[in-house]
Amino acid sequence: MRFPPSFLDEIRTRLPVSEVVGKRVALKKQGREWRGLSPFNPEKTPSFYVNDQKGFYHCFSSGKHGDQFDFLMETEGLPFPEAVERLASMAGVPMPAISREEEVRENRRKTLHEVMELATKYFEATLQGRAGAKGRGYLADRGLGPPTQARFRLGYAPPDRFALKEALGAKGVPVEDMVEAGLLIAADDIPVPYDRFRDRVMFPITDLRGRVVAFGGRALEKDVSAKYLNSPETSLFHKGSLLYNGFNARAAAHNGAPVIAAEGYVDVIALVGAGFGGAVAPLGTALTEEQLALLWKMANEPILLFDGDKAGRRAAHRALDLALPHLKPGVSLSFGMLPEGQDPDDLVRAGGREAVDAILAQARPLADVLWTRETENGSFDTPERRAALEARVGEIVGHIGDETVRKHYRAELMDRFRRMFAPAAASTGGPRRFKPGEGGRRRFNDPREAVRGTGEAMRHSAVVRGASAGLPRNEALLLFAVLNHSWLLDLHAEELAELPFLNREASELRRVLLDAHMEGESDDEERLAARLGARNLDNLLVRVRACAVARHDWPAFADAGRGDVELWWHQRTALHRRAHALSKELREAEKALADDPTEMNWARFLDVQKRLAALDGTEALVEGFGAASGRPARSM
Repeated sequence: MRFPPSFLDEIRTRLPVSEVVGKRVALKKQGREWRGLSPFNPEKTPSFYVNDQKGFYHCFSSGKHGDQFDFLMETEGLPFPEAVERLASMAGVPMPAISREEEVRENRRKTLHEVMELATKYFEATLQGRAGAKGRGYLADRGLGPPTQARFRLGYAPPDRFALKEALGAKGVPVEDMVEAGLLIAADDIPVPYDRFRDRVMFPITDLRGRVVAFGGRALEKDVSAKYLNSPETSLFHKGSLLYNGFNARAAAHNGAPVIAAEGYVDVIALVGAGFGGAVAPLGTALTEEQLALLWKMANEPILLFDGDKAGRRAAHRALDLALPHLKPGVSLSFGMLPEGQDPDDLVRAGGREAVDAILAQARPLADVLWTRETENGSFDTPERRAALEARVGEIVGHIGDETVRKHYRAELMDRFRRMFAPAAASTGGPRRFKPGEGGRRRFNDPREAVRGTGEAMRHSAVVRGASAGLPRNEALLLFAVLNHSWLLDLHAEELAELPFLNREASELRRVLLDAHMEGESDDEERLAARLGARNLDNLLVRVRACAVARHDWPAFADAGRGDVELWWHQRTALHRRAHALSKELREAEKALADDPTEMNWARFLDVQKRLAALDGTEALVEGFGAASGRPARSM
C-alpha cells in the first residue's frame, strides 16, 4: 500500500522521534539530543542518540539509523503499512483512503512544486537583469547586497500584467497550474488571468523541506494598497503553519543558534546576516499556534523579538496569551523588546551583532512580561482595585494547562503582588549577605556551553537587564533611595547625573528628580508628584517600588538611618559602575571565545564571569552598618 508523502509528513510533525523511541528506551536529554542504551545491542555505555530537530535516531553500536517508522519496523518487526497505521493512531491522524484520486493529487502537488521553482528562478533572473534595477536599488538601500540576494533567492516581479505568465508559458507551464499555485489572479469576472505580483521585490517562502511553496512581495511604490502581498492559500501553502526561513533556522538551531522570531522578512534577513541563523518570522499574520509549535520544536525557549512600538507590544501580548495554555516544564518564551521606533533591521544596521546581543541578553521571561502588562497602566490605590488585580492574576494563571507550571506561576505572581503592595511587611531582619557566585549563576566546563549560557548569566546582571524595556534592578534601587531620601541629591546630584543608566524610563525619572532638586522642589511631595504626573511616570514609580524588597534593600526605604543610607549609597554606586564595566568586558570575552575557543580565551571568560557573579548581592560590609537604623550592627 502506498501512502501520500504529505500524510507521512503529518505523522512525523505531530509525533517526535523521541516520543516513539521513549516508549521502549529510557532516554535522557543531552544538549539538543536524547541519549540512551541501544535497543539493538546490549551495552553499558549509551551509544544511542535521538535528534527530534533532524527527525532521526542513530545507534553507534549497531549502525542502525532511521525515523519513527523505521524504529517500529526494527524493534517490533512490523511491516511498513502496519507501522504507519500504529503511528497514525498514536499521532491522532486519520488514515487516508488511498485511491487513484489521491495519487493524482500527490502528482499534482509535485507538478506545482516544479512550477514554483521555475517562478523563483524567473524572479531571481529578473532582479539581476536590466529590468531589476529598481528592485536592486531598494535592496541596496536596505543593505541587502548581491551575496544576500543570492542566499535568500530574492527576486523582482516586473510591473507588466503578464510578464510571469508569458515567461512560464514559454516553458510549457499551463495557465491552470499557475492559477493553482497562486501566481496568477483568476475569477469568473476576470476574462484573462494576470500576474498576482507586479513591481515588487520577491521573497520566496519555503516549506520545512526547503521547497518554495509561496512568495511574499514587497511593493516599491507608496500608493499601492498593500505594502506586502503574500501568496494565497493553496494546496502547497498554508501560511499559518510555516515560518519564513524555517527550513534553514531548524538546522542552525540544531547547531546551537538561538531561535529568534522577528516580525518581517527583512528583519530575518538582517538577523541572519548578523550571525543569527535561527531567525524566523510569521508570514504576514500574528503568530499562530502551529507556528508556536514549530518554534518549540527548534528550541525550548525561543526569543520573540518585536518592534519597539505599540504594535510590537501588542504582538508580544498576543503571543503571550497564545503560549499560556501550552507552557510545560522547561518550555516557555522569552521576549526581547527593541527601543522605541526600531525594528531588528534598524538595530543591525545601527549596531551590528553586538547591538542584537545586548537586546538578547536583556530578553525578559514570559512571567515578567505578563506581570508588567497587568500592572504598568493600572491604578491600584484602593482595596477594590487591588482585589481586581488579584482576581485577574488568578484568571490568567488558570489558562495554563500544565499543573506544575500553573502552580509555580501562581506562586511567582502572588509573590510579586505581595511585594508590590506590602513592602513594609517584608521588613524583617537585617540585610542578607550573599556569597560570591550565589544567586543561580551557572558555572561552565566547556567553552561551547559557556557561549550558549552567557545570555542567561548576563540576564541576571543588574546592569544589562532591560536596556530598553525591562527595568534594571540597581537603577530602580538608586532612584527609589533618592525618592525616599531627597537629601542624597544635596550630596550626590552630580554623581547621580553621571552614572551610566541603560533604561530610557529610568533616565527620564532621574532627569525629573535632578530638575526638581535644581529648582528646590525635591522635598515638596505635592510639586514633585505633579512633575512626575506631567511626564506620565506614575506607572514607572509602581515598577520602581516593586523592585525594592525591604528585607534585602532596607537602606533604600524611608525609615533607614542616614548613616546607613550614606554607606549603602557609596557601595551601590561603586558596584553599579563596576558591573557596567564588567558586563561590557564579558560581552567582549564571549565574542572572543566564540570566534576562537582557545584555553586563553576560555580562562578570560571564566575570570570575567566570576568577577561579575561576585558583585551580585554584595552588601556594605562596614563596621557598625545597620546601627543607625536600629538594626544589629555588623561586626568585621
